[in-house]
Amino acid sequence: MAKLKQLVIHCTATPEGREVSADNIRRWHCAPPSEGGRGWKQVGYTDMIHLDGMVERLVANNEDDTVDPWEITNGAKGHNSTARHIVYVGGVDRDGKTPKDTRTPEQREALAAYVRDFHRRFPDVRIVGHNELAVKACPSFDVKAWLEQIGINR
Repeated sequence: MAKLKQLVIHCTATPEGREVSADNIRRWHCAPPSEGGRGWKQVGYTDMIHLDGMVERLVANNEDDTVDPWEITNGAKGHNSTARHIVYVGGVDRDGKTPKDTRTPEQREALAAYVRDFHRRFPDVRIVGHNELAVKACPSFDVKAWLEQIGINR
């Protein structure tokens, strides 16, 4: 068990408007490399926000301020034992390559509600974009600026 230190926001890096299922995520992350997956023991995210704003739990979590071994997800190398990870479906243009903030109005509302509630419960936990921990475009928007827009100053 480790103290929860970060909430990391991700995108699925899928084309704008294309829905993704929990099974897709599990296959991409946990299938063996020979089957097109990454061979991880666990998916990369605790929760996923679908295009319609529905929040789906991918990994059981007891909602406290510690990261139990069974709650660890593989969202950001070197940070997983002290982080919780949330992902929104999308994050790249329809070309499938160019990073783009593709959040639907429903996703924006759901992510803001999720993050505000998380911050209320864990005010000392740092909220960051994946791109603040690794050289990646993910989540394809400026999390720090967005946090200020929704009333959270880090």
